[in-house]
Amino acid sequence: MNLPNKLTLTRLVFVPIFVLIYMFPYQDFGIVFQSFRILGTHISVLDLILFIIFAGCSLTDFLDGYLARKNGMVTTFGKFVDPIADKLIVNTVILLLASSSRISIIIPIIMICRDTIVDAVRLLASQKNVVLSASLLGKAKTVTQMIAIILVLLNNIVFSSFGIPMDQIMMIVATIISIASGVEYFMKNKHYVMESM
Repeated sequence: MNLPNKLTLTRLVFVPIFVLIYMFPYQDFGIVFQSFRILGTHISVLDLILFIIFAGCSLTDFLDGYLARKNGMVTTFGKFVDPIADKLIVNTVILLLASSSRISIIIPIIMICRDTIVDAVRLLASQKNVVLSASLLGKAKTVTQMIAIILVLLNNIVFSSFGIPMDQIMMIVATIISIASGVEYFMKNKHYVMESM
């Protein structure tokens, strides 16, 4: 297994770790995290830990694709697993954020519905031995999602001082791009769906 694929799998491993750290009942064990003021925003140590994990996953997302293209190590396995790893970490985190009311539940509902449709099209294409890669709009969706999640995890750092809900604005932008990329993906590959009718 080459390095890009190992990085992708590392991202998968950190999904359950993130969930455990986010959902652990710290209060039941009397654990209280200290809070710091960073760039005018109060951020707890727990949020910093979650940010570091998510930022690390985001970095591996960039690195695996970059290294695979640069070194000619693009594989069918990588094309298949990379978008799955992206969706698992992003969808898991936005569900957790929605569960604690840090974002609207509508956002993960829309994003997961979009991903389900895209995955269904990808499955139909795979039956024809075709591996569909992510489009530029799909990659833009992933980038905006990651930026939005980081802003939420860091309590809207910098922008909170100015009263600008940039974390929520970026979540809305990411949701809109998610819908647009889903529509684009379906329209480009709808012949795989129509063949099965």
